[in-house]
Amino acid sequence: MKVLVIGGGAREHALCRSLSQDPAVSELHCAPGNAGIGQLATVHPVDQLDGPAVAELAARLTADLVVVGPEAPLVAGVADAVRAAGIPVFGPSGAAAQLEGSKAFAKDVMAGAGVPTARSYLCTTPEEAAEALDAFGAPYVVKDDGLAAGKGVVVTADRTAALAHAAACDKVVIEEYLDGPEVSLFAITDGTTVLPLQPAQDFKRALDGDAGPNTGGMGAYSPLPWAPQDLVAEVLETVLQPTVDELRRRGTPFSGLLYAGLALTSRGTRVIEFNARFGDPETQVVLARLRTPLAGVLLASANGTLADLEPLRWDEGAAVTVVVAAEGYPAAPRSGDVIEGLAEAEADGGAFVLHAGTKLDEQGRVVSAGGRVLSVTATGTDLAEARERAYDGVAKIRLAGSQHRTDIALKAAQ
Repeated sequence: MKVLVIGGGAREHALCRSLSQDPAVSELHCAPGNAGIGQLATVHPVDQLDGPAVAELAARLTADLVVVGPEAPLVAGVADAVRAAGIPVFGPSGAAAQLEGSKAFAKDVMAGAGVPTARSYLCTTPEEAAEALDAFGAPYVVKDDGLAAGKGVVVTADRTAALAHAAACDKVVIEEYLDGPEVSLFAITDGTTVLPLQPAQDFKRALDGDAGPNTGGMGAYSPLPWAPQDLVAEVLETVLQPTVDELRRRGTPFSGLLYAGLALTSRGTRVIEFNARFGDPETQVVLARLRTPLAGVLLASANGTLADLEPLRWDEGAAVTVVVAAEGYPAAPRSGDVIEGLAEAEADGGAFVLHAGTKLDEQGRVVSAGGRVLSVTATGTDLAEARERAYDGVAKIRLAGSQHRTDIALKAAQ
């Protein structure tokens, strides 16, 4: 099978790593890719938001499957262009991807499907925003209605800061604060059958102890030893399947990866948000534990044959990933710094490095090219071992001014 992955972050590197280990994959391509992905796949320059260009590349490569990684190409309808060219594609249509592209659309779908979520208001003026903030009280939750690369949400006790974020967005969803721990649960679907993966937890704040600004994610781990035993079955029944059924009923069937961000509140499980693609950095740990070859599962989603698959097989151990970010992230990340120690980080086989924001400079050196630069991922018999191996890998990487959290999975491991 020839597979083309669209994207160039650590999520796509994780996907490429899993696909490269799949015996069914004879050729692996990625566009645009990054410095790390280029070691696993043939990389191609392409504007990932240009559907016809992506479809033309897939046709030229005679790809048997296209996997669209990031949210922006999905919302832009890139999967539609590939499907129109007659090529199987893993990823929802532009219409279905509005589940992530518009918080208001997602809330409407959840209402129609009877999915438990936070009460909310859609606001388009400062006056509406102020009224909604006062209706719920602190802590305030303000979400940009559109795509914001994982950084469109502000949770704060500061009413002035909440109003300022609302004013900076065209439309915002303001909702009640959900207490309790957060869980990420991915599911692969073909629009009818829903196949949940293993849950993970990510760390959104920049600094240890969940302090500092919101980020795209500073690390993750799986499994969750503290989560209820029946969590996945419950979320499949009350959230995932009803949402997929509602979208099909509306004439916008969703096939691809449905991500549910959940809060395990004192009043039960509630949906914080949906995404229309694999999340970063949770993908790094979930795929590290998946033992079923990935390509066949993604192709079954694209072809509508998920119901025919055997149950997924999982590693019984644990996985931890730690994000190494550039100096100044998330406000003003510095780029162009040389990264050293990558081979050393992977030398003993305990950890592997997934590139997020990297590129090769004119001298062929790997340099930083984004805010979140690398994800150092490791597996182990339990979280403590996986965590130790991941941080051993982080310690061997040299990047001027880099930053990382030191407490990823710490509480769960203890």
